[in-house]
Amino acid sequence: MTEETSNEAIEAAVFRRLVAHLDENKDVQNIDLMNLAGFCRNCLSKWYVAAAEEQGRPLEYEDARERVYGMPYGDWKSRYQAEATAEQKAQFDANQNAH
Repeated sequence: MTEETSNEAIEAAVFRRLVAHLDENKDVQNIDLMNLAGFCRNCLSKWYVAAAEEQGRPLEYEDARERVYGMPYGDWKSRYQAEATAEQKAQFDANQNAH
């Protein structure tokens, strides 16, 4: 195994662990992630699509979302997504305007 292959395997394992961690913490809302870290599960899904396309393997966004969420997005949203509070929305807007 080359060093590059080894690094890719490690990076893949880290990604799987991140997705598993998010799955174990469904109470952490996407807006919380956006407000704190500037990315969310949907961002990961978009990055997944972009990485697949870079490898010449087109992937539909909804398929990537299902891989990140562990289920169809609509199911996850109806089961786990709470309405964002006014404070969360205000912080999100402030963060967007700061960039």
